[in-house]
Amino acid sequence: MQSDITLQRLSADDPNVALVAGWTFSAWGHLHPGLTQEQATERLKAECGQGGVPSIFVAMQGETPVGTASLIADDMSIRREFTPWLASVFVVPEWRGQGIASALVRRVEAEAAAHGFERFYLYTPDQQALYRRLGWQDEEDVEYRKEHVTVMARQLDKPHN
Repeated sequence: MQSDITLQRLSADDPNVALVAGWTFSAWGHLHPGLTQEQATERLKAECGQGGVPSIFVAMQGETPVGTASLIADDMSIRREFTPWLASVFVVPEWRGQGIASALVRRVEAEAAAHGFERFYLYTPDQQALYRRLGWQDEEDVEYRKEHVTVMARQLDKPHN
């Protein structure tokens, strides 16, 4: 990852909230029929926690956000027994291929581990190779909201006290 990229926790009053909500709404809004951009922004604000679950992180290039990833309690209605979830990993297209998504995933993993989670989950229709490289393992393939997705899990090391 480029040295001028920093990872920051997103707060609900951050001026970039609407931009980040726009990215995630454009990428995954189709999975939530009836959800409006405004509702998506409010939902995102509610996930801007101070630590642990929920938390949202943003990759910044100077003052410009270039990617995001979240740690949330519940990302799949058919798998409520799984928690927490890595969700909404997104990098602006022109910034892809530079390790930003990997750095965001690692930051969310560190957040989950620091708050006592030993295992957490994600689902993806098409990024299995990225997550496998990062140590995630396939749990199951399922049909979810009219998409074929892979549910994956990551075993976390306990934080050393």
